[in-house]
Amino acid sequence: MTSLVDRGPRRRPWKLPFRPRTILIHVVAWTVGLAWLLPFIGVAVVSVRPLSETALGWWNPSPFHLTFDNFISAWNNPGCPLSLGLRDSFFVALPATIIPMLVGAFAGYGFARFRTRTRDYIFLSVVLFMAVPQMMVAVPVYNLMIALGLISNLLSLILVHSAWGIPWIILFMRNFFRTLPEEIEEAARVDGASDFKIFYKIVLPMALPAMAAVVVFQFMWVWNDFFFAQVLVQKSDWFLSTQCVPRLSGQLAHPYDLLSAGAILTMIVPVALYLVLQRFYIRGLIGWTIKG
Repeated sequence: MTSLVDRGPRRRPWKLPFRPRTILIHVVAWTVGLAWLLPFIGVAVVSVRPLSETALGWWNPSPFHLTFDNFISAWNNPGCPLSLGLRDSFFVALPATIIPMLVGAFAGYGFARFRTRTRDYIFLSVVLFMAVPQMMVAVPVYNLMIALGLISNLLSLILVHSAWGIPWIILFMRNFFRTLPEEIEEAARVDGASDFKIFYKIVLPMALPAMAAVVVFQFMWVWNDFFFAQVLVQKSDWFLSTQCVPRLSGQLAHPYDLLSAGAILTMIVPVALYLVLQRFYIRGLIGWTIKG
């Protein structure tokens, strides 16, 4: 009888800690991310260096002198001070974000929960407004604002951006509300709660991530708008930040250091808002597609 020899535990074949597909995805993702980040790095470097050092390329490391004079000059520019432009942008972006968000939340909840014969037709009509380009309505909007006496008035931009944002916000919020369970609302309705109280006390708190995503999207679109601002605001006293940045450049000279500093100052606000609401923004975008 042959004896069995204990040869110890069997060794498993050696495997790579990462799959080649995962490595390839990371390489492609980081390459695309750096390609998108490279222009921002260039603008940031130009904004904090004298123009003489970046005339032959911002990537030249020598000499390198850090300065914030470009930001001060852009902030206090005599032709179009960016300080006033940022103020006017806030005056437009804040109400043009809050108003359509509230209207879109109410309307989106109505389209998601209340069933009528004409509901789908009205919803389709609202969504079709998203396909209308800005250039198509520029002349009618301009004539309407002249008739209302709102040319070169920030109220005209607030009204236009609020109306322009309502269709997509209704679509966004309606899709979110349809993913929420109706059992909680039905239980509250059995207890005698009104539709408005159910929306205000139950539905709205659950919709905060989606509303945070709406705030980020709508605020950034209004803040970065140049087309409607250029059409409706013609007095330099009420120029927005997006109108002031191009006017930092003269007819003969192109101070790229001032332009870069102005672009950075204009960019800081929406980027800071995104960083503050990033957690809610991501939950609002993908929260209803993930279970558990």
